[in-house]
Amino acid sequence: MTFENALLKDLESRGLIAQVTGNDELDKHLSEGSQTLYCGFDPTADSLHIGSLVPLLALKRFQMAGHKPLALVGGATGLIGDPSFKAEERKLNTPDVVNTWVERIKSQVSRFVDFEVGDNAAEVVNNLDWTQNVDVLTFLRDVGKHFAVNSMIHKESVKQRLDREGAGISFTEFTYMILQSYDFQQLNLSHGCSLQIGGSDQWGNIVGGTELTRRMNRNQVFGLTLPLITKSDGTKFGKTEAGTVWLDPRKTSPYAFYQFWIGTADADVYKFLRYFTFLPIEQIEQIEAEDQQAQGRPQAQGVLAREVTKLVHGEEGLQAAERITQALFSGDTSALSEDDYQQLSLDGLPSSALPLDQLAEQPLTTLFTESGMVKAGREAKDALQRKAVLVNGEAIGADQNMAAAEVFAEEKALFGKYYLVKLGKKKHHLFTR
Repeated sequence: MTFENALLKDLESRGLIAQVTGNDELDKHLSEGSQTLYCGFDPTADSLHIGSLVPLLALKRFQMAGHKPLALVGGATGLIGDPSFKAEERKLNTPDVVNTWVERIKSQVSRFVDFEVGDNAAEVVNNLDWTQNVDVLTFLRDVGKHFAVNSMIHKESVKQRLDREGAGISFTEFTYMILQSYDFQQLNLSHGCSLQIGGSDQWGNIVGGTELTRRMNRNQVFGLTLPLITKSDGTKFGKTEAGTVWLDPRKTSPYAFYQFWIGTADADVYKFLRYFTFLPIEQIEQIEAEDQQAQGRPQAQGVLAREVTKLVHGEEGLQAAERITQALFSGDTSALSEDDYQQLSLDGLPSSALPLDQLAEQPLTTLFTESGMVKAGREAKDALQRKAVLVNGEAIGADQNMAAAEVFAEEKALFGKYYLVKLGKKKHHLFTR
């Protein structure tokens, strides 16, 4: 694809364009002035995860280029479930649950686009607003008649489910494409929306929307898809041993979020710098060139972690993540705040509650073993003998039979609750009262 429009050229140079409808026409359309576009986010959980970052940042890229972004939160489609490339039927959630998730996701989306920049100020819209009062007969007559079942079942996202042994696909999920297409047609009427963006798994749904809008509104509209993020080693992007990486700091702390990006493989990091940051392509290429010439660990992971953590969690979240990282690396934890320890207890470190009723009789070696800090008491004994165990920065004596109650006395707890144990050079564990 070859584009003249500066925004499309930038997206293409970052590898952020998977498919488009009407290449030349879209190129011209975006160069004619400010246009309105939308991207949909279904409330399938109480938080978005980092798989939603590429489309969220794409909305921001369009707004920075002078266009008006609409973030659609699927209060209606979230009740149905998108079948796109899912192996089985989604679990249907109750309206109350979905509505609660809608409000939380609205708040998250609002952090990525600007709502106070004049004519191209962003808006959040909810497709429940234009679907909840449409009766089924009207919907089938006015909207459903524009969809050929033959065409729908040959969409790849549906075809995979039909070809798979088992339950196939329900009529409920089969109609999802029609609902999403209806969103585009309605936003074209109400907001003059002329472009829908989404992940490449949404291509069939997006094309359905462009066709419905053309037939019902007699307007030409466009679709653009973004690549689904994959890792070079074949493992799923956005998953760690602890689970999904969320955008909500109550589910994934800023420190754990920062560490996820620090752990990016060399084979992926420069691609991710293009996808997830607003750094100019020339600067990313310079970082890559310098890393190739330098000896030791590349700088790219640190740049990526700082840029994305700041985008999602702000300057305060980034500072906390870097402060905790430095403290654990240096061994000097004196600068850590109570909030920092809360992050570590959430997901930053292996942690466990102290068995307070057993501390008086329980040796340290037993506590460390049963908490999972060490696999066998021998490792703990060796560390104690070498005085290589620190609790809240204080070295513990060599007595391997020392009762845990003495070390974990209530008055020694940081902020009345926390004990950070360091065993050897790298192993940490957080005990809480």
